[in-house]
Amino acid sequence: MRFVIGLLLCLIQLSTYSQTYQDSIREIRVKHYAELTDPKNEILSQEEIDHFQGLDYFLIDTSWIINATYKKKKGPKFEMITTTDRRPVYRRAGYIYCKKDSIEFRLTVYKNIALSKQEEYKDYLFIPFRDKTSGKDSYGGGRYIDLSKPKQKEVKIDFNLAYNPYCSYSDKFSCPIPPEENTLSIEIKAGEKTPIGH
Repeated sequence: MRFVIGLLLCLIQLSTYSQTYQDSIREIRVKHYAELTDPKNEILSQEEIDHFQGLDYFLIDTSWIINATYKKKKGPKFEMITTTDRRPVYRRAGYIYCKKDSIEFRLTVYKNIALSKQEEYKDYLFIPFRDKTSGKDSYGGGRYIDLSKPKQKEVKIDFNLAYNPYCSYSDKFSCPIPPEENTLSIEIKAGEKTPIGH
């Protein structure tokens, strides 16, 4: 009897966690939409806002919260290709090793040199990636995940937080294109899809 009660309490806690987590992701998405469509932020023009049909996402899936391994491996500075002639300087900070079910994959983590000189972004790292959904369900130019500089080898990567660059909403932006080494041969069915109507 005690075992059954304990199991029920455990299931209730897991259910509560899952609901709380999903609510937090939905809140992030609502805020993202509000940010994009607020004229004061000047992300989209008024005309673009007027014609904006909304955001679209894969279903929230906690199995895409990956317990990954971070390996620091500093690389030389290089100019990252973008959707325009702009070439921001980055350097490789290390690698993230992930495993989803029986599939293992690696993502390179980058550091923006100019941005890292600002105090508030000194620990900011950047993971641009493409996968098998790119150009179909998700934006063809790839998606991004933000990461704070890990203090240990183990790190959680939540692909439900994968988001589109501003270029997916407006052509006026210049966005980094994920390097070839971050083009995955699997489908990441989590995070943001191509905006509705695009």
